[in-house]
Amino acid sequence: MATTLVSVETREVVRCEFCRLMQYRTSNSLCRKCHKPLDVEEAAHLAPQLVPPSGVPCGEDAGSQVAAQVRDIRRARHLSQRQLAARMEVPRTYISKIENGKAIPTLGSLERLAAALEVDVSKLIRDARSRRDEEVAAIFADPFLAEVAELLPHLDSLKRTLFYGAVRDAATGRRRTA
Repeated sequence: MATTLVSVETREVVRCEFCRLMQYRTSNSLCRKCHKPLDVEEAAHLAPQLVPPSGVPCGEDAGSQVAAQVRDIRRARHLSQRQLAARMEVPRTYISKIENGKAIPTLGSLERLAAALEVDVSKLIRDARSRRDEEVAAIFADPFLAEVAELLPHLDSLKRTLFYGAVRDAATGRRRTA
């Protein structure tokens, strides 16, 4: 009995990084579904990129920031989604999609949305820095805190620590023993 050697062709199974389709590698190395290249450059070949701190919104987070702002302002104005949609002359479902982060409004839609809510466009696209500026302005609106803030730069680190401890103890009702 003679044995014959059978050649079995092995086919590489790959996942498209864009549409996530599992497939055999094609002869042209393009995805069968989205027609994008199956070979993506390794991260080591890419130039280093800065990663924004967690407080800075990225693209997707920016959409959710707008969504939250629209919802909060609409509720503060005691408007239903239907009433806001009527003011903008758009379907109610569009407002729902914006508030749920499923649709990101264009600049034109943002302007119409701001006009319908009777606010400035900047209120809809507040970022972490503008929120921080508003919080600082609210703190400095208190005369006592504004006066303390003026004096703090004149204290050395030991006196700051003692001041902080005294304020904390006064706020919590504890007594300091020396």
